[in-house]
Amino acid sequence: MTETTYCYAHPTRETSLRCKRCERYMCPSCSVRTPTGYICKECVKSHQKTFDTAEWYDFASGFVIAAVLSGIASFLVTLIGGIGFFGWFLIAAGAPVAGTAIAESVRAVTRRRRSRNLFITVAVGVVVGALPIALFQIFALDLFGILFQVIYLVIAVPLVYTRLSGIQLSK
Repeated sequence: MTETTYCYAHPTRETSLRCKRCERYMCPSCSVRTPTGYICKECVKSHQKTFDTAEWYDFASGFVIAAVLSGIASFLVTLIGGIGFFGWFLIAAGAPVAGTAIAESVRAVTRRRRSRNLFITVAVGVVVGALPIALFQIFALDLFGILFQVIYLVIAVPLVYTRLSGIQLSK
């Protein structure tokens, strides 16, 4: 005769599924499928915490570095805006270079420590750094300057986030 087992989180649900890490019984709604088997949601959370290595000062230093470098890049974008037609090619090539430089500088300052909140903080730093120049362009009613600032931010912000977080769009 087999013993009836119940989910650790839902004591009224019968189950025979076990977490491959902690060996607790769990129902399908409490399990997470992995390439090597099922694990409980609590084991997933504890495993994900090992990847969150950022210290409190990484947020401040990452934000400041991103904002300062983005401010410099934003100013250079303003200069490119005055070039004319050739400026479109420069902004298309320059924004990814600026985003990469910002991400790698932040990565060096934070010593490659990681946290999703750190990546978001740095992305906000890129926007905040470009904000003074963008506002100046808006008040000066410089249409190309505003457009180039938007192009810069649309390219640089996601690039900085993906480079820091390690997201790969293709393998």
